[in-house]
Amino acid sequence: MSAMNPSPDPPATAPDGPAPAAPGAPGAPAAEAAALHFLELLAADAPAEAYQERTPAGAGAARARALALRVRAELEGRRRREAELTALFETARDISGLRDLDSVLRAIVQRARSLLGTEVAYMTLTDPERGDTYMRVTEGSVSARFQQLRLGMGEGLGGLVAQTARPYVTADYMADERFRHTRSIDGGVREEGLVAILGVPLLLGREVIGVLYAADRRSRVFDREQISLLASFAAHAAIAIDTARLLEETRAALAELESANGIIRDRSRVIERAAGIHDRLTAIVLHGGGVADVTSAVSEILGGKVEFIEESASPRPGRGGGPAGRAVLDDGIWTAAVTAGGETLGALLLHGRPDLDPVDCRTLERAAMVTSLLLLARRTAGEAEQRVRGELLDDLLDTPDRDPRLLRERAARLRAELDLPHLVLAARAEHDDAAGGPAGSEGGGRRRLWSAASHLAVTRHGLATSRDGRTVLLLPAVPGQTASRLAAQVAAQLGAAVGLPVTVGAAEPVAAPLDEPAQVAAAWTEARRCLDTLRLLGRTGQGAAARDLGFLGLLLSDSRDIDGFVRRTIGPLLDYDARRGTELAATLEAYFASGMSAARAKDALHIHVNTVTQRLDRIARLLGTDWQSPDRVLEIQLALRLHHLSHPAGP
Repeated sequence: MSAMNPSPDPPATAPDGPAPAAPGAPGAPAAEAAALHFLELLAADAPAEAYQERTPAGAGAARARALALRVRAELEGRRRREAELTALFETARDISGLRDLDSVLRAIVQRARSLLGTEVAYMTLTDPERGDTYMRVTEGSVSARFQQLRLGMGEGLGGLVAQTARPYVTADYMADERFRHTRSIDGGVREEGLVAILGVPLLLGREVIGVLYAADRRSRVFDREQISLLASFAAHAAIAIDTARLLEETRAALAELESANGIIRDRSRVIERAAGIHDRLTAIVLHGGGVADVTSAVSEILGGKVEFIEESASPRPGRGGGPAGRAVLDDGIWTAAVTAGGETLGALLLHGRPDLDPVDCRTLERAAMVTSLLLLARRTAGEAEQRVRGELLDDLLDTPDRDPRLLRERAARLRAELDLPHLVLAARAEHDDAAGGPAGSEGGGRRRLWSAASHLAVTRHGLATSRDGRTVLLLPAVPGQTASRLAAQVAAQLGAAVGLPVTVGAAEPVAAPLDEPAQVAAAWTEARRCLDTLRLLGRTGQGAAARDLGFLGLLLSDSRDIDGFVRRTIGPLLDYDARRGTELAATLEAYFASGMSAARAKDALHIHVNTVTQRLDRIARLLGTDWQSPDRVLEIQLALRLHHLSHPAGP
């Protein structure tokens, strides 16, 4: 391009100064003067407007001016192309030096915007799996919707470029009917405010890996040189993208190799460590260690606090590990279930190590297996004690003439307190006859229930035995805890331990001391009847006491607590009559005797029907709005009849 600037020196006269004198003698032809004038303007790189000012007259001068303007336009075009090519090569050089794919993509879009001087530049990449293109990088974009566009093959300008591998340009996209417009694409373009768009393919061989765009928010015509410039830049960009991708894949492969080498190096250490842990746990078993020794050793090995929680003492009953005794992470605590024969004995909990690796996780699981072996050994020794405890309860149930002093001595050795009120409960595991081997057989279910009940009795300083297909529990009464609540709690606990629904019936508390076995036997009979009634009513898997069954409880109870039943059923009504001198009880009896008809009841009572209605409203407020339900009606009628029979002169 320097050859097209003949002289770096400025012209002798400024372009807008007086017209230069013609060379040679005075009166030289005007054409020569005009030619000299326009050469001076070209040398000074004067603007196009200068060629119109003080132009010499004559046809020769006009032709000289036209030729000078053509030369000027050619020089200007070459300088522009030279600048564009220089920028293109510098841009390609800069991009080729980048190694990070995201950095390469951002640099391509930024340079594309700079090269063409547009307001917005962006790039979409091809998604082979979905068969479309998606927006990857934008520069100058302000619309979040536009930045998330996806273009199907053949959709919009970009989809057409990706499908045909050819550049496309439009001065007004929304008005251009050559393109297949879609609601999503048009909405994004409209929200971004784009008007003129140029898109060129990013080609690797014959494969289109994406589309590079330059766009303006006003109408604009992209000339051939600009289209060619962006296409050339896109060719360099595609190579840079491919290079960056290959480098990333190479780095990923090297990282995987390094990781594999690390795994191999660590594996030998893991094996040695696992062998050491196994030897240590084995030594604990062989030397007669206990659960505390296991938790202490595992705490030291894993660098956290390990504790054993029995199933009955767990704040969350049933908590344990995953399938096949796998340890699980729950609220930052690793839990490994301690099981034996399908029964959950408890769990090992590891605190302070939420980032447990697979080897340490396996260590916790092995410790749970060792703990189950130790517990089974302890259970074998404890079964003898359980039999002794069961024999003591058998004597309380079957031998009314047993010496109370001997019973107290035996209870003291078993840490059972006979000087406290106790509750007698009868329990039965349901579906004992289900198929599936010992775990589901009748004998298997009963054995598991007896074992769980015996364990519960030991932890609560009570007694347990088994008879007539049922399990009997004698547990100290806790202040404030009713027989109904204890029965429901025991049913839930034993059901979770056995893995089957367990139904529990309870008798009212037996007063202390328990040195008269007859009262224990009577309570057992009441609890057994309550259990049988629950099962007949279809309430399997639940726990209840006789008083929970309404008048059925009254029939079941040997105590026949008539007054208690009457007070529980219509006590508020009787109290109201006693305080106010009203006749609500008599009104209720007449109402039932009249077939629950207020109109007939008023004749029997010799009062106005409105009075009957008002009294019934008062009764509803005292007994509850459901007092006329069939179940309540039956109990209320029975309570009224019993009250009438036991208090013939009552209200």
